[in-house]
Amino acid sequence: MSYKSETFLTVRYAETDMMGIVHHSRYYPWFEQARTDFIKKSGITYTQMEQAGVLLPLAETHCKYIAGLKYEDEVVVTCEIERLSVARVDFKYKVYKLPERTLMSEGKTKHGFVDADFNVINLKKKHPDIWEKLSSLA
Repeated sequence: MSYKSETFLTVRYAETDMMGIVHHSRYYPWFEQARTDFIKKSGITYTQMEQAGVLLPLAETHCKYIAGLKYEDEVVVTCEIERLSVARVDFKYKVYKLPERTLMSEGKTKHGFVDADFNVINLKKKHPDIWEKLSSLA
């Protein structure tokens, strides 16, 4: 079973639209925060990965909106690896409204492992230490 991180957030007023619900564009920064927290749990920060020459550009993204969140709602965003290969990683996310943990949205992001010149790399061969850390959570 893969590791699942949890990131707790409170909906800010600036994240809502004229209808009073969270704007669809705001979910992606939440996914990014959850992904950052997830990577930290592996024992390395995203900044350390970048300093080592490993970048994770976004190749694809998806979000399904199930119900609307409003200002000051408390949420938890879960993140886990859906697929990991030597050249890419796919994450999946779920956003729950607290305290009931009602599922509000589900999302996915797909990333490639590249170097500073955006050449695809084999993470297992090029950075076995980072590969081990990430694969231990997959």
